Formats: sequence, structure tokens, C-alpha cells
Amino acid sequence: METRPLGQTGIDATVIGLGTWNVGPVWEDASDERVREAIRTALDEGVTFLDTAEVYGDGRAERLIGDVLAERPDGDEIDVVTKAKPDPDGGHSESGLRASVEGSLDRLGVDCLDLVQLHCPDTAAYYDPDVFDVLETLEAEGKIASAGVSVELIEQAQKAIEYDVVESVQIIFNPLRLRPRERFFEAASARDVGVIVRVPLASGLLADAFDAETTFEESDHRHAAIHEGVAAGVGTKGGETFAGVPFEAGLAAVDALRPHVPEGQTMAQFTLRWILDHDAVTTVIPGSTTPEHVAENAAAAELSPLSHQTHGAVRDVYDEYVREHVHHRW
Repeated sequence: METRPLGQTGIDATVIGLGTWNVGPVWEDASDERVREAIRTALDEGVTFLDTAEVYGDGRAERLIGDVLAERPDGDEIDVVTKAKPDPDGGHSESGLRASVEGSLDRLGVDCLDLVQLHCPDTAAYYDPDVFDVLETLEAEGKIASAGVSVELIEQAQKAIEYDVVESVQIIFNPLRLRPRERFFEAASARDVGVIVRVPLASGLLADAFDAETTFEESDHRHAAIHEGVAAGVGTKGGETFAGVPFEAGLAAVDALRPHVPEGQTMAQFTLRWILDHDAVTTVIPGSTTPEHVAENAAAAELSPLSHQTHGAVRDVYDEYVREHVHHRW
């Protein structure tokens, strides 16, 4: 699989990675073995970039990744990037960051973390130089090899890359969320900062996984976003669920996109290929605990770039159905 350098981290990331957010359980109660099999499938398909976090299943995702790496002779060649949860006040203290790093080291069974990202702290944390000084100290101590951030807002991404220690930014970007390419990608490229794209399939909307008749369990964040409005979803002001797009508008956008999907491609593969056509993007991390979906996603790396006409059509769909709902918000 094609790889791209993740900024100056030294990581050559496969363009398709594997996200483990839904290991939770968040969307479904997948067994440990099913999760391990999904991870194995990703690795067998050529993926060498795994994204996780200490809060995913209260450490469960990290533990299961550690299990799979321990059983593989090529485990040392897999890049695992994780995230440190904010303190209860939304910031990052030195004690909190150290506890996060030590916990992740233990669960993953490694001596040094490839990349630690601040996990969507409040905006104020990005204006606190002490937070980033701690990351530099952890690097100097050999606890982490590199540092980055996972953000909700463009403002946060723009501020984060002012710190030399920040070598990657994880951000939401897909055909329903175009603002990062207008307001952030050029700056990231200029500073040689890697870009990791999360929520690429907009909680399943861009996987064409459901329609207006689909129902979700009340405990599912998608149920809340549909019945109580965007703000009831997860993320800042609900910006992660369905990429912050109202459900009906999202369905209409997908209907309008469907004729532009090349024959033989799924909507998910089309979306992932569209994202990878942007040079500023290093890797995209769709999440799934279904081995078949993992393999389908990985295959998108081998697809040809989309035409300029297709990219123009995506922009037209965004402008007609989505822009008014999301472009000014995140």
C-alpha cells in the first residue's frame, strides 16, 4: 500500500489506516476476538497505521491492539498512534499527561509510544505553552517519539501547529466537511505537519449504510443527533456525529453524490479516494470492527484518483446541501 510521510515524525503512514473509536463499545458490542480479527485483517491488507486512544473502551482498544502486535513477527513495524485524554477541566496537566502516557505504554506493551496526540481538549489548552512543554519533556525522556493533536475546530489546528513539538494534526475532513482544505491544509503543508483524517465516512452516512427508515438504539449517538438535533451528537456542538450535518440533509447529499461514484466502487471507497486526492492528507483512518468492511476500505488505496469533474461535482453537492449547516461552525 502507498505510504506518505507523517510530517517530520519519521512515520511513513499507509494512506489507509485503521481507526478504533468504535471498539468502545460505542456503536455495537463487538467481542474481543472480533475486534482482534478486524485489526488482523487491516494488517493483512497492508495497513501499518493504527489509531487509538486510552478512552476507547477505557483502554480496551489499546489492549487488543497490543494483543495482536504481540502475536505477529512484524509487530515492531506497525505504527500505533494514540491519544491522551484531557483532565476533567478540559485541559492537560503534566500529571495527567504522564498518567496517560504510562497507561498507554503498559496497555500497548511498548517502551516508547510512536505518537501521542492531545485528545480534543478545550480551546484554552492550545493557548497554554506549558502543555506543549510537557510533550517536549516526554520526548526528551524517550516516553514518546512524537507529538500531535486531535482537534474539533480549525482554530485549534491553526494554533497547535505554532508549537514546534506538534508534528501531526488529526481533523475531520470528508465531502460533507470541506473547510479544512480552505483554512488549514496550506498552513499544514507549509510547516510540514502531517494530517490524519478522522470521521471520514460521517458516522456511516458516506458509507451509504442507512436511509431515512433506519433506526438506531437510544444509546447510539446517531439516535440522539437525529431526534434531538445536531448539538445532541458527540463532539463540540455535535460536530462529530454525521460530521455535524443534519441527518436529512446528509441523506440528500449522499443521494446527490451517488451518480458520481465510479462503477465498481462503493460509496465508502469513493469517499476515501476523494480524501486521498488531497496532497496535504497523509492518511485517513476509517473505523470498523467488521473484517469485510476493513478490507473494503483498505482497497480504496489502490483506486485511481478521481477526475476534476468529479471533484467539482462533490463541491457542488456540498454547496447545495451541506455548506449552510457546517462551514461556519467547525
